[in-house]
Amino acid sequence: MTTRILPAVGDADAARSITTLLSQLPDAEPASPVGDSTTLLDTLARLAGESIDELPEVVLVHERIGPVPALEVIREVALRFPAVGVVLITADASPGLFSAAMDSGARGLIGLPLSYEELVTRVQAAAAWSVGVRRHLGQGNDVFTGPGGTVVAVAGSKGGVGATLVAVQLALAARASGQNTALVDMDLQAGDVASYLDVQFRRSIVDLADIQDISPRVLQDAVFNHQTGLGLLLAPGEGERGEEVTDRVARQIVSALRQRYQVVVIDCGAQMNAANATAVEMADAAVLVTTPDVVAVRGAKRMVRLWDRLQIRKAEETVTLVNRYNRTTEIQPPLVERITGTRVARVAVPANFKELQGAVDAGRMQDLESKSTVKQALWALAGELGLVKSAENEGKGGKSANDRGSLAFGRRSRGDTSRDGKRGTGG
Repeated sequence: MTTRILPAVGDADAARSITTLLSQLPDAEPASPVGDSTTLLDTLARLAGESIDELPEVVLVHERIGPVPALEVIREVALRFPAVGVVLITADASPGLFSAAMDSGARGLIGLPLSYEELVTRVQAAAAWSVGVRRHLGQGNDVFTGPGGTVVAVAGSKGGVGATLVAVQLALAARASGQNTALVDMDLQAGDVASYLDVQFRRSIVDLADIQDISPRVLQDAVFNHQTGLGLLLAPGEGERGEEVTDRVARQIVSALRQRYQVVVIDCGAQMNAANATAVEMADAAVLVTTPDVVAVRGAKRMVRLWDRLQIRKAEETVTLVNRYNRTTEIQPPLVERITGTRVARVAVPANFKELQGAVDAGRMQDLESKSTVKQALWALAGELGLVKSAENEGKGGKSANDRGSLAFGRRSRGDTSRDGKRGTGG
């Protein structure tokens, strides 16, 4: 049997050395090395999207991989692609690191400098484990979920432009169409999702901060099951505790939610920190909400530039939504598109706060009337983003809303390898 091997090596010299040794392995089919963690995860997701059988049996992760640390990369691969054997390559072969690697989901550890005998042994062991797992589970597509559900991050160009309202309505639209949906409040210091949905719940996203391995049971304990059917992961009541949610924690949480829910909507607020910057980076689609005024549009341009500097998302990968739109304003959607360099949503949300006031004041956004033009616009946006099912179209063999959304916005594919630099996060 041929063993497919995908090396993830950030160092050019190490990549050449590993490639040379892999080419000498018997019955091995090594792929070209990928140079960073983002490319690795995107490549695996693309392969899983084509067919689970396309996934390599073994992934080699070098200690200098970036921008995500090696152990976090291993944890992510093990969580999202559980039948892939991951092996860590490191100069530190201490018992402590070995234990940490095993806890993260690695199937072995290879010390540096590389030894051909050790490489053969570890790769064969990991490959045998991978084959055994796939055989045991029957190689069914229902077992290997690959990239998992769709994640959408919603951010505001500045405070008060309506990002939380947009996130809530997108989640409600997805849930109403039959999608298993989670709504995450990652506006960690000033989150209002609970207020919009009349929720009092003592647990929050902070309760997951100290968990090394977020199991389905642990996740469920932190999620509030709302009467609408939404799973809510709320911001902490004490804003200062938001600092406990680091980029590592956010990455684990988003990965765990992606595996459990078909749609995950994340309210990122208008202030970027390590956690919500990670959410924007991991999301399949990012919606930037602005209003048609100079200050808000300047804020949108500033946010787009920030995301680009942090190398978490390009302008063309971002969808800008114009909220409180009025035909008489000087700033129209085409101008917003030119200023920000982003794609502007086909739908604009009309300025009609009277429709919203009752539901907002009561804290029951789920009760917003269906005839509301604001609700209709936001649910249309959910359709454009591919967050709602279209049973009629799927039954006729036509394009579903999910397909139309992907085509309309050029959603970032999990096979997109455009990010190859180092990612930072803004505090």
